[in-house]
Amino acid sequence: MDIGRKLKTIRQKKGCTRYRLTQITGISGHHIKGIEEGTRQPTIDTLERLLEALGYSLSEFFCEADHMYVLNDSEWMLIENYRDMDSERAGILLAISRLFK
Repeated sequence: MDIGRKLKTIRQKKGCTRYRLTQITGISGHHIKGIEEGTRQPTIDTLERLLEALGYSLSEFFCEADHMYVLNDSEWMLIENYRDMDSERAGILLAISRLFK
C-alpha cells in the first residue's frame, strides 16, 4: 500500500489543500508533502491526526476494499443523524431516501 498516495487521494477528494491540512493538524506542510510524495513515512500518531482532520479512521484507511469511499461533511452528518434515530424514524428516513434514488 502506498500510504502517501492514498492520503493525497483522500485529501483531494475532500477538497482540502495541504495548507488547510497544516492549519487543522499543526503538522508542517513540508512533512505532509513528503508523506504524500513517499519521501517520508508518518508515525501512526501523525497519520491518525491527518486522517482525523479529513474525517477518516485508521481502519477505513487500511481497508483493502476494491473501492475507496470518501464521505463529505453532509454525508457524515446524514450517517450520524441516522445512528441517533430510533428504529421507527430510521425506517422512515430509509423509505424517503429510496424515493429520491
